[in-house]
Amino acid sequence: MSLNVNILLCLFLCGEVPGIQSFEQVPWLPCQLVDESVTFNDEGHAETEYQHRDAGLQFGHPGDSALNPNTITFLVTGSKVDMRKYIEGVVEHQLQCEIRRYSTESPQMRWPGLGAQEHDIWFTCTIRHTDGVFIITSFLRHTPATPTPGQAHYLNWAAIADRAALTTSTVMLVLTRSPSVRVGLVKQQSLHCQFDVDHKAADLTVEWRFQRRGERTTLFSHSSRSGQTEGSGVPLNAIGRGDASLTLPLTKQSSEGTYVCHVSVPPLFGSHDITLQIMESPRVSLNVDSTISLVDRGEQKVVCEAEGYYPLDVEMEWFREPSGGGLLPEKLDTVLYSSHRHHQDGTYSLSAFFLLHASLHDSGSKYFCRVSHSSQRMPIRKSFTLNVTEYDSWNAALWFFSGFGFILVMVATLFVMLPRLSSARKANQRKPY
Repeated sequence: MSLNVNILLCLFLCGEVPGIQSFEQVPWLPCQLVDESVTFNDEGHAETEYQHRDAGLQFGHPGDSALNPNTITFLVTGSKVDMRKYIEGVVEHQLQCEIRRYSTESPQMRWPGLGAQEHDIWFTCTIRHTDGVFIITSFLRHTPATPTPGQAHYLNWAAIADRAALTTSTVMLVLTRSPSVRVGLVKQQSLHCQFDVDHKAADLTVEWRFQRRGERTTLFSHSSRSGQTEGSGVPLNAIGRGDASLTLPLTKQSSEGTYVCHVSVPPLFGSHDITLQIMESPRVSLNVDSTISLVDRGEQKVVCEAEGYYPLDVEMEWFREPSGGGLLPEKLDTVLYSSHRHHQDGTYSLSAFFLLHASLHDSGSKYFCRVSHSSQRMPIRKSFTLNVTEYDSWNAALWFFSGFGFILVMVATLFVMLPRLSSARKANQRKPY
């Protein structure tokens, strides 16, 4: 049975299960139950031990038999909140599912939804897309057949057998489709946060916090109970639809940090961290054309310029690739670098340059500048080809002597003409007026 279920799930994730068109039709999902036990050491300090146990989410109805009886089964029964419908489109990569116990602390509160009991036991189920497309955290409510006071508290967790089957229902979820965001400077950015609750008129609080370099700032908060709202960026009518997404002002360097979306309906508190990074790709250019023509023993300064990048870390290298192919490019060790230039918009620039000494055996070689930056998956390359012509010593000598001869002729002419000009000037001076 376990093998068949795994095959079914694998085929679905590859989009090859006949009759299954969406994730809402998937009956079972493998998970890990991160179980924990809290003890106190000799000094009275609490110590938590974690145990990873095989488990699975099974979607069905109360009384359904476990599809995989060899693991712990969390039977998720019908509810107004269905985590599966928020997994949109075809899932091409593996999903990571993790279940943890959830403590509502003391005194224990009864969930205001239909069918809830004061002695309910709580779990969180977090499903992540391995490519960072989304993170969904659902709250699962389980009503034990034999209530035990205090068993929902982390100091008195109820034991779960290895092949236990727990009937649960999803009462609330919080999700984000932007767990990690990269955005440029002076851009409008929205951070996605969505929630769903199994009953209307919930005592709901939505809050956004910003964390940067150890400091925390509240950007927005809204309480449906008091009607009080502070901050901006989240439309109140959107909250009524379960959308708590935050729209940021135009981004700047100080926008980098961690944004936390909190959604609480007592006694449950859900949140997701969203990391925002400012990224600007470098603009790379050379001060030469795609082909350089020099004579043997000629020289030229070649500059590679990387402009407008952020953050600061950038790697610039020059390579020479000999003509004819078959040889690996060799890194130039005569490259010099300018200092980083910090611009008013917050971006940086850097130059890498060297003095090219032309020689005949380098003719046809390709030189390229390679720029690596965290904003680019692949380095940026700019290149040129060097053409070197032979130094013509005869023509050079001819030009030298021609120039020297021209100078001699001009000197001789001046030598002959100056006395004549002097005599004519004196004769003019002796003429009577």
